[in-house]
Amino acid sequence: MHITFLLYDGMTALDLVGPYEILSRLPNAQVNRVALNPGPISTDSNLMIVADSKMSELSKTDVLIVPGAGSATTLQEYPMILEWINKIHSTTTWTTSVCTGSLILGASGILDGVKATTHWAAFERLSMWGAIPTPMRIVQDGKIVTAAGVSAGIDMALVLSSKIVGSDFAKAMQLALEYDPNPPFDVGSPGKAPKALVDSLRLKMTSRFEKIQE
Repeated sequence: MHITFLLYDGMTALDLVGPYEILSRLPNAQVNRVALNPGPISTDSNLMIVADSKMSELSKTDVLIVPGAGSATTLQEYPMILEWINKIHSTTTWTTSVCTGSLILGASGILDGVKATTHWAAFERLSMWGAIPTPMRIVQDGKIVTAAGVSAGIDMALVLSSKIVGSDFAKAMQLALEYDPNPPFDVGSPGKAPKALVDSLRLKMTSRFEKIQE
């Protein structure tokens, strides 16, 4: 099984690393980390992740994972990447995204009429590309699976693993990682956090989305 992670400058590291930790362990998994060009990629936390091949060298894959970015980029300034996503999507069994990676899927033209989710601060922007914003942590519509905020990528990978090789494997992976969330503060979603905190954070994050246009 060929599993491909798309890398690009400014991406959020955990959007990739969380799912990578799980999906790379699928039986017979062959993992590709692709970018416009091979080499080190700087994430939005300045953690460097290495792309091992040029995306144009890959013409098909079974699973595609597109991470998001703190800047909520849609990569519209990189039409070659968007065209590649659209093309590779026709070969996949599963096309997935984490956080604002769904905005990139939308900009590539594959979310028109598709139910999808993304980070809560960018949620309504999904409709700019004809997607149907769906307020769930994980949303599957056909072969497209989108995950909400950053940490939801781990959930998405477990769900996807159960669909590919069965729930026993997914449960074993969850236990092996001791993935048993018990956060110190119960403010992990807008519905749980104080309104003042939500409003303040929304204002800061929305300013990063100003370059996103239909």
